[in-house]
Amino acid sequence: MTQSTANFINIGERTNITGSAAFKKLIVEGNFAAAVDVARQQVQSGAQIIDVNMDEGLIDSKAAMRTFLRLIAAEPDIAKVPIMVDSSKWDVIEEGLKNVQGKAIVNSISMKEGEKPFLDQARKALSYGAAVVVMAFDEKGQAETAQRKYEISKRAYDLLVGIGFPPEDIIFDPNIFAVATGIEEHNNYAVDFFEGVKLIKQNLPYARTSGGLSNVSFSFRGNEPVRRAMHSVFLYHAIKLGFDMAIVNAGQLDIYDNIDPELRERVEDVILNRRADGTDRLLEIAERYRGQKGEVQKKDLSWRQKPVRDRLAHALVNGITEFIVEDTEAARLEVERPLHVIEGPLMDGMNIVGDLFGAGKMFLPQVVKSARVMKAAVAHLMPYMEEEKLRTGMADKSNGVVIMATVKGDVHDIGKNIVGVVLQCNGYKVIDLGVMVPAEKILEAAQRENADMIGLSGLITPSLDEMVYFASEMQRLGIHKPLLIGGATTSPAHTAIKIEPMFKHAPVVHVLDASRAVGVVSQLIGDDSRDKFWADMKDKYQKIRDSRSGGQAKARVSLATARDMAPKIDWSAYTPPKPSFLGVREIEADLATLARYIDWTPYFASWDLVGRYPMILDDDVVGEAAQSLWKDTQGLLQQMIGEQWIKANGVVGFWPANQSGDDVVLWSDETRKTEIGRFHTLRQQMEKTNDKGQFALSDFVAPKAADYVGGFAVTAGHGELAKAKEFIDKGDDYSSIIVKALADRFAEAFAEYMHEIVRRELWGYATNEGLTNEDLIAEKYQGIRPAPGYPSQPDHTEKQTLFDLLDATNRAGIELTSSFAMNPPASVSGMYFSHPDAVYFAVGRIEKDQVEDYARRKNWDLATAERWLRPILNY
Repeated sequence: MTQSTANFINIGERTNITGSAAFKKLIVEGNFAAAVDVARQQVQSGAQIIDVNMDEGLIDSKAAMRTFLRLIAAEPDIAKVPIMVDSSKWDVIEEGLKNVQGKAIVNSISMKEGEKPFLDQARKALSYGAAVVVMAFDEKGQAETAQRKYEISKRAYDLLVGIGFPPEDIIFDPNIFAVATGIEEHNNYAVDFFEGVKLIKQNLPYARTSGGLSNVSFSFRGNEPVRRAMHSVFLYHAIKLGFDMAIVNAGQLDIYDNIDPELRERVEDVILNRRADGTDRLLEIAERYRGQKGEVQKKDLSWRQKPVRDRLAHALVNGITEFIVEDTEAARLEVERPLHVIEGPLMDGMNIVGDLFGAGKMFLPQVVKSARVMKAAVAHLMPYMEEEKLRTGMADKSNGVVIMATVKGDVHDIGKNIVGVVLQCNGYKVIDLGVMVPAEKILEAAQRENADMIGLSGLITPSLDEMVYFASEMQRLGIHKPLLIGGATTSPAHTAIKIEPMFKHAPVVHVLDASRAVGVVSQLIGDDSRDKFWADMKDKYQKIRDSRSGGQAKARVSLATARDMAPKIDWSAYTPPKPSFLGVREIEADLATLARYIDWTPYFASWDLVGRYPMILDDDVVGEAAQSLWKDTQGLLQQMIGEQWIKANGVVGFWPANQSGDDVVLWSDETRKTEIGRFHTLRQQMEKTNDKGQFALSDFVAPKAADYVGGFAVTAGHGELAKAKEFIDKGDDYSSIIVKALADRFAEAFAEYMHEIVRRELWGYATNEGLTNEDLIAEKYQGIRPAPGYPSQPDHTEKQTLFDLLDATNRAGIELTSSFAMNPPASVSGMYFSHPDAVYFAVGRIEKDQVEDYARRKNWDLATAERWLRPILNY
């Protein structure tokens, strides 16, 4: 694997009105639901950024941009990737920046109208924290030659760096122009682009390069196979020179070596301008491919006649799962041990994939598909290998030893378990120490087992501090083992700024997801690759630290101003509903009832299968894998319900309550004289351009009238760990992970079910509510159930007040860890607010004045407040 190929980024192009007629039609018709599905398909196909463009004369582009970005922000499987806000109109771009989630990329700005407008737009982009695409375009026009591309880029780079723009947030687009147009002056356009990229990467430190890939093949529009071949050949050569990202349909990239050799040669003649008659020669053969639309490989089953070893390699390289079980079984019958199938034909096939990827002839979406084929093959072999191990006691060979653990105070391990299975599939010995593991136990195990590296996992934000402590312990004890960091709350930035500086003896690597784990581990274990990989990682993390140091924090209003801007609810015109009882009650629910409330989309996401259920089962990319998982899941689900593998317990309570500033005071009874608890809430401080005000949860409780607040804690985890361990003991990691993932889904379903019962009966403010499960998932009900530790109240310690009021440990069997994670892991807790105006929101980053005020209200010192609120500090 080459570093350049590994870092290449696909930018999905299909959410661009100017580039996709189908997407344009959806937006013009106002069919935003289907348009969101287009974005989802792009992410599923491997897009790591999606380009959103709403430039169309028949619509309000600003409104369309605003609506679409807000919709995809609510879709976790789409919102996980950055957004490129694309428009030729600056006001549309700025509207996008106001509504986009996370760090955005502006596409684009240029000096075509001179330096002043260019710098004005750059400063605005900087104020939003956005990166910018800079076109190679100045007052004289677009750059065509390599030297002009570099000169314009150099001028823009100096101007941007001069105003404090982070160089790593500058992305140059040196203009990909069409070749093979029949105009001789155009023949060198691709070569000029390559040379321009090379000059930019050599002379403009940290800057990135990008381009619209489809432009290069514009002359062959309507001939999809030729265009695909041109795109793959172009990328193959551009990436070698440092080309960082391209706007492309991520699901339609051919493997370089799989392109018909004659077509590849003639395309290469055109792209590299190797022959004067290159265009004519390509035109000679182009018509024979027209109309195939890339379907030839799907229809051609001649490879099925090859020996099984070759069939397995073909399936891995092309991501074909259709025959993998059949072929894996045939291979198993030919060898002495099932492990030999993995060590032999499957690993041979994966080596081919690795070689193609390393050579830039295969791209990330295709590699992901190959990994899924490998998982399916190994899943078929697993029972046979485990049966063999149980029968013979034979130890499998190991490519290396990895110690894995969920850190102290944290109980979540589904993602870690999946990573462990993937590593085991690739010949590594994985020793999983489980959850809530203290640092000393992890380090002792690593030394005892002579582990090659240590992997830490965590889901909740306090786990980040535990990881920092762990790294400092490794440094203090002089341990020289690589440290892997993973989990939902972790990030490259936190790893670079907080963890990596604490440990200098060996590499520290943030692993984004299971699909990256094997590549990272293999490089860290290889003697030849480790030093370079470590140097690259240190350089990457230093760049992250440099980009964060001295930068301006995003603007925030003062706490006093934020409180003045709190939503104005007319309490005089509202009578708060009274619950049917005050105090606490225990609740039980049967699994068959809860199954009807399950939201299956996150279940598939936990397996790295992204898509909305049930459409995911028919998805072109992941549908086959999703259907296979679905079938296995439904079988275990029926057993889980029929045999009562787990038990669902819960507790719910209601208390008289009133707002007291940013706090919610809970009273012992209706006299409202004796305080029995207090929820401390946090208020938004980000600057807003709308009139919704600065939210805090306390806003939704009446300051004087007889109002009420509810709380709940539910679990579907009693029995989960024991049943999961049964499968582990049988060597069936696959079923063990299904059990844990299902328990999580049942817990969330219990929270959904109980909230419905609260609205319709226990609190009774929506007695006539008649919502479908889809409506519940879409949160179309009145009232909210925010959870401590999540966006509306990011402080996990508030769970302690909730648990004390509910007596949740005694009544529902749910405990809080030292980091305020809930155990069993399949548990959910939160508060109930009934007001019609109550909405979910994100507090976002807050200023020191609020942290000091919060510390005073909670009777903490400032250091304690900063510790628990660290992820949202704006200073």
